[in-house]
Amino acid sequence: MSRRGVELGLRENAAQFTLLVAVNALVGAMVGLERSTLPLIGSDEFGVASTVAVLSFIVAFGLAKSLTNLAAGALAERIGRRRLLIAGWALALPAPLLIAVAPSWGWVVAANLFLGVNQGLAWSMTVLMKIDLVGPKRRGLALGLNESAGYGGVALAAAASGWLAGAFVARDVLVIAGFAVALAALAISVLFVRDTGAHVALEQTRDHSGADRSAPRLRDAFLATSFRVPRLRACSQAGLVNNLNDALAWGLVPLFLAADGASPGQIGLVAGIYPAVWAVAQIWTGHWSDSVGRKPLIVAGMLLQAAALALLSASGGAVSVATLAAVVLGAGTALVYPTLIAAISDSVTPVARAATVGVYRFWRDMGYVVGGLTVGLLADAIDPAATIAVVAGLTALSGLWVAVGLPGRPARRSALPQAAVDPW
Repeated sequence: MSRRGVELGLRENAAQFTLLVAVNALVGAMVGLERSTLPLIGSDEFGVASTVAVLSFIVAFGLAKSLTNLAAGALAERIGRRRLLIAGWALALPAPLLIAVAPSWGWVVAANLFLGVNQGLAWSMTVLMKIDLVGPKRRGLALGLNESAGYGGVALAAAASGWLAGAFVARDVLVIAGFAVALAALAISVLFVRDTGAHVALEQTRDHSGADRSAPRLRDAFLATSFRVPRLRACSQAGLVNNLNDALAWGLVPLFLAADGASPGQIGLVAGIYPAVWAVAQIWTGHWSDSVGRKPLIVAGMLLQAAALALLSASGGAVSVATLAAVVLGAGTALVYPTLIAAISDSVTPVARAATVGVYRFWRDMGYVVGGLTVGLLADAIDPAATIAVVAGLTALSGLWVAVGLPGRPARRSALPQAAVDPW
């Protein structure tokens, strides 16, 4: 079914979908450049001794990204997805500049505020635009491909920056590569990406003709996603805990491995393997959730992440064991990450999607704030291994919450989303 030549479907929108996959790989590369090097730069180049102080850049990043997600979800229906995507890439340019001239660690923290805004706008819009293009039947697959591209970019950039940091100055690697990625993505977004507002209107008219066609107020979306609707609440807390884990992997694991004598190249390998497994597996897990439903994959993924962190805690910083833990952690995250967004999107009408996904992504990326503070304080108060064990326990509890709080539902084939029974 089409509306003025607009069609829903992966095949029908293959060119724009592929372009957005490439853009999201660049989104991931921007943050991946910091994965294996920035915690070490903080401790080595700037002499930051406290773990919580080193991890302050993650707190700044998470706070900026989560608030931007919230605003982007509310603004997407009013301003348009493409305009927000372009704005996100324009705001990425100050990040490498601030790192280049930084005389103190505070400048690096400020750079990560810009990086968080970039990630909140650019990643949110690529997610929404892919969902808009494919329609309800292939939503899990679309999100799997989107997140696979993004975290593939994270993995490649993390591994490459760690390897290059062994031969060149780590800060120079971040600055040069960051400028190159941001400029390339900005040019692609301006010249080639098209807005998907017409696809949203088509799906709303076709599948939800009896529903309210106005986007919900941000206050209503926030309360429903955070507290009032049990399935949305369960997904939001799982997203937060998932990114708490990612904050640990990003900020504490490089320091944990370095303390046991791992080289920058070895740290880059571990930092790259985790998102690489996560990236590749998401193609399959997102598609799988379209057939078997969302809940089984989310619960299994959270429990698998908990097991991986328990293994890492017991590794003593040994690179071989940490590498195995990174593989398991990546597999668990792959089960969870695209499936949570698909579960959120299943539950609301197309016009409510941007605001609801924005609130979910707000809570998910607050996991960086909670994780950066919690992991840093615990690591300073006790030790890194015990901190990782505590996070493993929190992750297991989060998985059990989803098992209780997220209703089971049949596989999504030709059925309409559950949004028809929701207030939107």
